[in-house]
Amino acid sequence: MVRKGALATLVALAVAIVPGVATQADAAQGELAKLVTLKDVRHHQLNLQKIADANGGNRAAGLPGNVITNKYIVDQLKRAGYRPTVQNFTFDFWQERSEAVFAETAPTPKTFAPGSDFATLQYSGSGDVTAPATAVDPGASGTGSGCEAADFAGFTKGNIALIQRGGCFFSVKTDNAIAAGASAVVIYQQPGTDGPVNGTLGKAYDIPVVGPTNAIGVQLVQQAQAGPVSLRVRTDTVNEKRTTSNVLAETKRGRADNVVVVGAHNDSVTEGPGINDDGSGTATLLAMAQKIGKLGGKVRNQVRFAFWGAEEEGLLGSQHYVDTLPRTELDKIALMLDFDMLASPNYVRFVYDGDNSTGENNVPVPAGTGAIEKAFTDYYAGRKLATDPTPFDGRSDYNAFIVAGIPAGGIFTGAEKIKTPEQAKVYGGTAGKPYDPCYHQACDRYDNVNLKGFDEMIDGTAAVTELFAHSTLTVNGNELARKRAAGKAPAPQWRGSYETR
Repeated sequence: MVRKGALATLVALAVAIVPGVATQADAAQGELAKLVTLKDVRHHQLNLQKIADANGGNRAAGLPGNVITNKYIVDQLKRAGYRPTVQNFTFDFWQERSEAVFAETAPTPKTFAPGSDFATLQYSGSGDVTAPATAVDPGASGTGSGCEAADFAGFTKGNIALIQRGGCFFSVKTDNAIAAGASAVVIYQQPGTDGPVNGTLGKAYDIPVVGPTNAIGVQLVQQAQAGPVSLRVRTDTVNEKRTTSNVLAETKRGRADNVVVVGAHNDSVTEGPGINDDGSGTATLLAMAQKIGKLGGKVRNQVRFAFWGAEEEGLLGSQHYVDTLPRTELDKIALMLDFDMLASPNYVRFVYDGDNSTGENNVPVPAGTGAIEKAFTDYYAGRKLATDPTPFDGRSDYNAFIVAGIPAGGIFTGAEKIKTPEQAKVYGGTAGKPYDPCYHQACDRYDNVNLKGFDEMIDGTAAVTELFAHSTLTVNGNELARKRAAGKAPAPQWRGSYETR
């Protein structure tokens, strides 16, 4: 899952759910969930782990581990009878060359530990800055600090900006800080989120940008309000253009003008192998692609398996795909299902909040998205398994699709945020700890998994994919398959692999 803040624009749209003639709970009886086994998926995860171990410990975009990952995906798809398309694109590659330094130099000198106390934001520039710190809009509640130029009123040029996470992209905060004359930017964690800010700026910058924990940020702000505080921020990074890929393949069966896109990202962060994030989604989709052909004629809508590149760099692969696909082809996509992090050890069965019942969605929600959420919640309700809604906050590959007006949804087991006592009572696990304690770390390996929870998420992925492969009526009102079955519509023209243009 990409390291980024919530989107700036808060849009709450009512979602109309079209009543379906077939109950969504029928997904619980689907064959694909029985065909795709945990053993199948774990086999692919193990292979992804081996690839990372042999290639620098990660599968990050622009590095050898990701190149081999994509070769593996292509090979597995070809073996299953697909004709995969590899869509190359360039991106801004970023890597730290040496350990960053973040310290208070006055009035109370102390040095903070990289990794536990702070992290360097992806696409931070290089620099070694020692300067006074200025708290930006310190009265903000965490939903707007640094998001507007007015927040920097009175900022002293050359100072280091202290900004709280929340309310808009990290890049917006950084752009505003640079416009105000900041020499470095410190974006500290929002309340209620453990650890430092592991974020991406989404584009290359020339100045240092780091993200400490909430406790450290709050302490520095309080000191800065009481009197002068000086900080040192040193970063040593490389920013350059490199190439990575999306990998796409479609079922031979199904209507090519009413496509169900199912996606996972093929990259990890540089810090680790990413076997949960998102080796769990990649492995599940590969196993599903290998078994979906057994459904035969039940696949009425073409299913497009998409393995997105450079998600961890800022959702770049999925955005590139949507940006370069002609509108006529985008209009053929009925919906997009996103599967990013399905195996978190301290998991919750999260379902993306398609009807905005939480009121927390930060991106537009196209009509039909609520029906996708209902498909997942109905499936788990049919198995007497609880679910929790999670907001659309723009942190995964669904973002490009819903912004383009395409309904989307998916399931998720949680990342760096903290499990509540209420959630622990329902799902087990440990309250007060992250859903994935190894999120974006070297320990996100093959054993970083709750097998029971993962198995349940695999089942939900397969069942709902099968449901929409059969009918998208509840999402886009498309009844052509039913009319065709009654002899009232012409048969579709089937085709094989789709070529991205």
